[in-house]
Amino acid sequence: MEFDFNEEQRALARTVRTFSLRELRDGYSRRDRERSFPRAIWKKLGELGLLGMRVCEEYGGLNATCVTQGVVAEEIGRADPNLGVAALAVAELVGHMLEHGTARAREEFLTPMIKGDKVPAFAVTEPHCGTDAVAMKAKAVKNGDHYILNGEKSGITLAKAADFVLVYAKTNATLGARGVSAFVVPADAPGITRQYYEDMGAKSLVRGSIFMDDVVVPEDCLVGAEGEGFKLMMKGFDASRVYLALTCLGAANISVEETIRYTRERSAFGKPLARFEGVSFPVAEHSAILEATRLLCYKALWLRDQGLPHSKEAAMVKWMGPRFSVDAIRDCLLLHGHYGWTQELPFEQRLRDVMAVEIADGTSQVSKIVIARELYGREFLPY
Repeated sequence: MEFDFNEEQRALARTVRTFSLRELRDGYSRRDRERSFPRAIWKKLGELGLLGMRVCEEYGGLNATCVTQGVVAEEIGRADPNLGVAALAVAELVGHMLEHGTARAREEFLTPMIKGDKVPAFAVTEPHCGTDAVAMKAKAVKNGDHYILNGEKSGITLAKAADFVLVYAKTNATLGARGVSAFVVPADAPGITRQYYEDMGAKSLVRGSIFMDDVVVPEDCLVGAEGEGFKLMMKGFDASRVYLALTCLGAANISVEETIRYTRERSAFGKPLARFEGVSFPVAEHSAILEATRLLCYKALWLRDQGLPHSKEAAMVKWMGPRFSVDAIRDCLLLHGHYGWTQELPFEQRLRDVMAVEIADGTSQVSKIVIARELYGREFLPY
């Protein structure tokens, strides 16, 4: 049993940290104010090989291990958790799916995404259903050598920035999960319109709704076999949920480090703030909880690399990571006093951005349902 990364992973962590602090950190608050997705930085992420890392080398990926990709998620999260969500959750899910796509889908969408030339979106959620994804109403009807898509997708990360969208729709409404198929669709295809949200946080992820009105999709844009979309999607979620957690932990850990430095230097009643237990104890508690959650993240990714069951661990960290990170960042903000409350420091934005991950890729409640399912068995599910 080992609790360290190999030299290649340590070198990658150093490289990504240097890049993140140089290229991502300074523009973090500006992107929030401008509500803009940084395509130039996306291109740089592609040039560094940080998009679709798990994809096989034949299609332009690095065939990296899950643990290695987790290292990247954590380091990017320290500088900009929103870019961590885009690169390590959205691109990961899309890359996982498009490996099962046709040669056309891989050439036209997957390889350009890995290079940073195209931005993806992942469209599952609908206005009436998020957690219960099988209840989706979007439909795809086969018509000769193409499908016709109709429906609305909501809460879509990168909806405004996307060059293409991985859309889930029902090809057979009577088969439940086995009737859901996945399609890769250009975002500017005739019949697609988009609407954007004014979110509280994660503003650079430009979330929104996507409307499909008789969108014609060639049959070679079907990803996997008809009816396999839901099954393939759920396999991807078990990885992306861990990367989301590590992205949050990266933001929380750098907040703790900044707070340790500040409370060493700031004084009250003639003593450094760090001498007061009311200051040092919360920092100690958060450090312990964050480290425990981090170790469970890497256990989940190690299990996935070994081909072992890991749904329970992925669900555990999906609710623990963002929840405990929000708690830690909140206390770090408060320990900075009014300075922490201003927009001159990054705590208030990190708080808003990380809180968004409590919803993404399955809420805390559904994560606990998954954990209970793994502990008790499917016969005890509430549905």
